[in-house]
Amino acid sequence: MALGLILWVDDEIESLQSQKMFLESKGYDVQTLTNGFEAIDYVKDNPVDVVLLDETMPGITGLETLSRIKEVNQQIPIVLITKNETENLMDEAIGNQISDYLIKPVNPNQVLLSLKKIMDNKRLVAEKTTTAYQQQFRNLFMALNSEPDHNGWMDIYKKLVYWELEMEKTDSREMQEVLQSQKQEANNEFFKFVSRNYLNWLNPAATDAPVMSHNLMQFKVLPHVEKGTPVFFILIDNLRFDQWKAIQPLFMENFRILEEESFYSILPTATHYSRNALFAGMLPAQIEKSFPADWRNDEDEGGKNMSEAEFFKAQLKRLRRDDIKFSYTKVVNHADGQQLVNNIHNLLQNDLNIIVYNFVDMLSHARTEMEVLKELAADEISYRSITRSWFEHSLLNQALKKIAGKKITLVLATDHGSVRVKNPVKVVGDKQTTTNLRYKHGRNLAYEARDVLAFKDPKLAGLPVPNVNSSYIFAREDEFLCYPNNYNHYANYYRNTFQHGGVSLEEMIVPVIKMVSK
Repeated sequence: MALGLILWVDDEIESLQSQKMFLESKGYDVQTLTNGFEAIDYVKDNPVDVVLLDETMPGITGLETLSRIKEVNQQIPIVLITKNETENLMDEAIGNQISDYLIKPVNPNQVLLSLKKIMDNKRLVAEKTTTAYQQQFRNLFMALNSEPDHNGWMDIYKKLVYWELEMEKTDSREMQEVLQSQKQEANNEFFKFVSRNYLNWLNPAATDAPVMSHNLMQFKVLPHVEKGTPVFFILIDNLRFDQWKAIQPLFMENFRILEEESFYSILPTATHYSRNALFAGMLPAQIEKSFPADWRNDEDEGGKNMSEAEFFKAQLKRLRRDDIKFSYTKVVNHADGQQLVNNIHNLLQNDLNIIVYNFVDMLSHARTEMEVLKELAADEISYRSITRSWFEHSLLNQALKKIAGKKITLVLATDHGSVRVKNPVKVVGDKQTTTNLRYKHGRNLAYEARDVLAFKDPKLAGLPVPNVNSSYIFAREDEFLCYPNNYNHYANYYRNTFQHGGVSLEEMIVPVIKMVSK
């Protein structure tokens, strides 16, 4: 069976018979024609895989033939072969979406390499990816079992994300399952690691703690603020590290990445806690104590992230950086986004501009409720894809493009990530127990100790105590917390939804990226 049908169009095709025979010896079916008119008719009636097209032919030029073939079949790959190396010809050819460009005289191996790039690329990349992961599997296994510290875990998670994205290029279900199994093992070990170390990290005297939500601004944003170069701090709510990697190429069109780092979200990995901590520069219990009128507990009425700008202003004062001129913009709907696009140039006069953009979190919650979004974002691959599609067409992207040529620093971060939950575990609580699926707090919680990370004294974890004797529990890995009442209904309803609040690599290790304009 032929590897593919190649159409070679050249008015001097007789002189290329040896090349034709060479390609046929490699398994390709090669049809030859001497002019563009015949080529256009041929592609109308035949399933051609690649067209090799001479640029200078009598009657109708290669570029004209190229345009006409694209009208017949937009997707057909075309390799332009020419003696002409002028820049404007190359520009026009690339504008017409050629797949490759070869300069005469071409040798048989050049043509073969071009065909392999076009036709066999996916297969060759898949084979290489599978082989490379097999070689790295043992290294990752050893890293997991070497008692990594918080930096080691960030490195392990980045490598797992890298291989997850690479595996998208393959059809090897077996290797994808091996990777998922390794990721599950990693999350199991990560849960144990967090359980052992989390409370120590929160000790103000700790010497070996990661950057976390409550000191992110102090260590990863404010050091970049200097007069004359505005800093734009973009917080995209609920953005996992793999989702950042999905939108990274779109940022790289206009910005140069200087630092690609990560930090740890505090627990609960939920907007109410982690984002307020980020802007206040305090743990939630300290926020409640310092701003009793502005802090809301889970069961309280009203919005729970309504005072972020005030919290940040107080943090600047506490750090003696209140000379910084800053703006705060929150985008929660289309009108807010359009206002940001219209107003972004005016923000250049500030030292620091905070832009909080809520979309991914809304997508996560909407996906739980809407069947159509469950279909569109069925798994991690499609969840990344829909995130990329959103950002590419978003008003946020439009706004950033308007300032891309300016002398600015851009810091992109998030508040927490999310995890696709699969396994329900039973929890019993009273009427005051919160309804969250990845964490709960209340007075009379009954649970299996092995299923959760529990803080019986919330103050040690920097958390408010809504009621006397309240404790907090956090789900591990891909589990979610369900009450026994109507258990099967809720277990089936929430299984395979993206949730946050608990302990997993995906929720806790999240991106912070520094960029500058190109």
